[in-house]
Amino acid sequence: MLKIEDLRVNYGGIEAVKGITLEVPEKKIVTLIGANGAGKSTTLRTIVGLVKPASGKIFFQGGEITSFAPDRIVSLGITLVPEGRRVFPDLSVLENLKIGAYLRKDNLDKDLAWVYELFPRLKERSWQAAGTLSGGEQQMLAVGRALMSRPKLMMMDEPSLGLAPLIVKNIFDIIKEISRQGVTILLIEQNANMALHTADYAYVLETGNITMQNTGDVLLKDENIRRAYLGEG
Repeated sequence: MLKIEDLRVNYGGIEAVKGITLEVPEKKIVTLIGANGAGKSTTLRTIVGLVKPASGKIFFQGGEITSFAPDRIVSLGITLVPEGRRVFPDLSVLENLKIGAYLRKDNLDKDLAWVYELFPRLKERSWQAAGTLSGGEQQMLAVGRALMSRPKLMMMDEPSLGLAPLIVKNIFDIIKEISRQGVTILLIEQNANMALHTADYAYVLETGNITMQNTGDVLLKDENIRRAYLGEG
């Protein structure tokens, strides 16, 4: 579904992404793991058109989208759940969800029902100001808002950041359920253990380079991965 070829991105005079190539197959969960500053978020921001690459190509469903504007990329079916959730604090939960569907002209009832089924807490608090929600509830809202655009590919930047372990497990259960319902997922996650247990395939990004790639199961057993990202050894 998504293919990146030899992508290079400069950030403030520094080459943040140094010629990476990766693929995200349809209806799979793919994760990018790596330390802070490895270039993970820059990669996602480049895919959605917020950052322009120095070179390389990005393809979505066989067509090149490298130079597309962000709104055009969203209209194709790519959405980003940003790091830090970025909900609109003064708007209600329902208003935040509707903003996720701003490019759509059709009826939203079916998708709202789906989001409320995934996140019953959001339905209970639909008229509550988003800024008064807990961190976990705001993350649920950020995911729900992204789903309201009816994405084919949903990209998630650090969905577990700052959340309690029980909430993290809940979020990852939801990610698996969203995948089961046909949405392709590209996931950046600092909780490498959870990411590798969830993903079908994983890439390891270190200082702008992909240094390893394999299924999540294989990488979980790799000694270097266990030492560097799982706190073992």
